[in-house]
Formats: sequence, C-alpha cells, structure tokens
Amino acid sequence: MAKHLIKTRINGEDYEVLVEPRKTLLSTLRDQLQLTGTKEGCSTGDCGACTVIMNGKVVTSCLVLAVEADGGTITTIEGIAADEALHPVQRTMIEKGGIQCGFCTPGMIVSAVQLLRENPTPSERDIRRAIAGNLCRCTGYSKIVEAVQEAAADLRKTKKKPARRAKAAKAA
Repeated sequence: MAKHLIKTRINGEDYEVLVEPRKTLLSTLRDQLQLTGTKEGCSTGDCGACTVIMNGKVVTSCLVLAVEADGGTITTIEGIAADEALHPVQRTMIEKGGIQCGFCTPGMIVSAVQLLRENPTPSERDIRRAIAGNLCRCTGYSKIVEAVQEAAADLRKTKKKPARRAKAAKAA
C-alpha cells in the first residue's frame, strides 16, 4: 500500500510523516511519533481516551485518518503544559482528586482545556457537556467538574493580572 507524506504541526512542532492511508491519527501519534499520552481505549470513538485538539476542535483520534491531519494543527496531552508548568486544568485535576486510574485523564484534560479556550466562564452544564464524550469509571465526574470550575476561575484571575499591570505601566 502506498504511503502518503503528511505535514502537520503537533504541540507546536512541525512534523513530516509517511503514513498508510488507512492508519488512524491515534496510531500515528502513538506508534510513529511516540506521543503515547493519548490513550487507545475503545477504538470506536465512544470512550474519549484518545481525544486531541485538531484545528481548534476536539476530536477522537481513533476515528480520524492520519491523512486528514495533513496541513493541520494538533494538540495532544503532551502539548497542554507550558514551560514545564502544569496547565491549571492539570493542576486542579490532581488537587481535586479528578484523577484516579488515569486512563481517561488525557482525553478529559484535552476536552476541558479546549472548553476553557472557547468559554472561559463555563457553567456546570457546559463543563458536563464538554466532557460528555469522555468516559470515566472511577471518579463519578463530580471531582472532574469541580477541577474544571476551579481551573476556569484560576485562568480568569491570571488573565486579569497582566491587564492591570499593563494599565499601571501606561500610567507611569
């Protein structure tokens, strides 16, 4: 079977990868690029363990062909933390006990991060809707929702601080 060269940006880095037309984005991320944070659960798009952000949208990478990522931008769980500091969603998931076995965690975090990018003030219903495609058998979801709510509040506080400093700098 002829392979296709795809060019994509993953977690801020450019990649060129030869892929078979039938290979999923999930298998390409895990097997070829060694980005194993994205988990393989059901392979049918039902569990959310393989969730990534592709071109600004949350997708289950087990249902996306790797060739569909050509020219696109992808963020996996490995691309969520910045400068070795945990993203607020990662930190609050740990603090609130939203992580137990950890299998659903990468997809859950990726979904929550994208939600907060699109909606910095989500309601509980918004959060539950955003993570609805991610199955968790350990936590019962309440701790995950609490963690996302706290992360949203933390992110709003962080975004307000630089604005105040900028105003103070202009006044000086």
